Amino acid sequence: MRKIFNITGLCVKDKHYMIDTTEKVKQIMAMVERGDYFTINRPRQFGKTTTLNLLRDMLSTNGYLVIDTSFEGIGDNLFRSEEEFSREILGVFADSIETLDSENAERLLKYTDIKNFRELSRAIKDFVSKSDKKVVLLIDEVDKSSNSKVFLQFLGLLRNKYLASNAGKNVTFQSVILAGLHDIRTLKLAVRDENETQFNSPWNISAKFDLDMTFSAKEIEHMLIEYKSENNVQMNTKSLSQQIYRLTSGYPYLVSDICKIVDEKLGAIWSEETIYTAVKNILLEKNTLFEDVIKNIENNDDIKIIVESILVLGKHFEYHPMVHDESIIYGICRRDENNLVIHNSIFETYIYTYLVGKREIAGNARIAVNNEKELADENYLYVDKILLKFQDFMFEEFRTADEKFYEAQARLIFLAYLKPILNGRGFYFVEPQTRENKRLDIVVVYEKQKYVIELKIWNGQKYHEKGMEQLADYLKIQNLENGYLLVFNFNRNKEKSSTWLSVNDKKLFEVIV
Repeated sequence: MRKIFNITGLCVKDKHYMIDTTEKVKQIMAMVERGDYFTINRPRQFGKTTTLNLLRDMLSTNGYLVIDTSFEGIGDNLFRSEEEFSREILGVFADSIETLDSENAERLLKYTDIKNFRELSRAIKDFVSKSDKKVVLLIDEVDKSSNSKVFLQFLGLLRNKYLASNAGKNVTFQSVILAGLHDIRTLKLAVRDENETQFNSPWNISAKFDLDMTFSAKEIEHMLIEYKSENNVQMNTKSLSQQIYRLTSGYPYLVSDICKIVDEKLGAIWSEETIYTAVKNILLEKNTLFEDVIKNIENNDDIKIIVESILVLGKHFEYHPMVHDESIIYGICRRDENNLVIHNSIFETYIYTYLVGKREIAGNARIAVNNEKELADENYLYVDKILLKFQDFMFEEFRTADEKFYEAQARLIFLAYLKPILNGRGFYFVEPQTRENKRLDIVVVYEKQKYVIELKIWNGQKYHEKGMEQLADYLKIQNLENGYLLVFNFNRNKEKSSTWLSVNDKKLFEVIV
């Protein structure tokens, strides 16, 4: 049976093309061997389930008894009371290992008539001490119980047993691994009683889990090499893997989705052009990942302010864990050295399109474009004409607007103006790695042509000259001779202007609005 790229659920090596995460799983196993208790919290569709499955297999192969369960679909009855939880949880654990280890499943089921956490603690001690293997407890989807006081009390039980075991006063699991979206150490905030003050997290024993679960360009290349070998196709695996990484920043779902579209919908023709076409298709998808991104932006004012400040105002944020971690938890942002940035180019482009659609300016821009028939044909965009017409449009529609309006709307107005010109034949994406000094590069792919348009807010002659040199360097990377520079100048005495410039052997068409 031919392997495929998988974007739904668990990835299986014999069925799916996968990133080789063996070394990463070994790093997690080393934490288990040290006896660490920890949380694997990563965004949706980030490969947690596949990683946990590989970890379980590696632990089992190395002689561990792994109780691998999930709280998804388990129902609310388990968490109604301490007595209910104490009576049922060992049965849940038994069910999770019954198929692979019926003997130990039966041992767990023998602990009956447990009525409270003290008796549950004794049962765990008895089970683990009589096991001929070290026992690891792995619970996935713990967010499903994040509003349960009973569950937090269970975590407190595990914490106390862990501390007592280290002091030689108890016996407990070798390691406990909790997996979900949130860091379990913060769950105390969600369940605090009105009359109860709880300052200590029930999971403050958790070791740091800093493993990078995104896919590197090198890891993507290894997957493409396997695909190339098995399917006898031509491709430059190094160049394409770098392109995929640049567009996705290694977000697992997006990497797999691009590859799946090229393989199954674009004739398995692997080229720079088909990668861009795959991204165009993704941006037109309605999927749960994008829905989650927008939902989490709209439902969280702090994240919304951060996202709009970065994308609309071009602001930079120095990363601070107490302020920015929630945007990272949901996968919307990531930490780039000491800066906070939108996670990847595809997210940026999708969010830009969403923000443009929400603005009333989009309607005015579409009307203006509908009156212009010479901005594009079947094969080419005439970007110089587009920028000149946009210059006129801005002067006619917004000449009385103040600096604050321009700074808040300029980029969105241009993207609103550009979208109907592309008219389904092309699309744009943002190159986030070039953002500097309120500078933004937009790469437009139209039919088989590629264009780079830099949007820049005037910040003085020195920065302007530096920006032109950066654009020329970026054109060299993109193997393009011509580039386009759209400058938004807030000075009252400014004048409209446009000119072709030569910078470092590249031709730049500059339009000042």
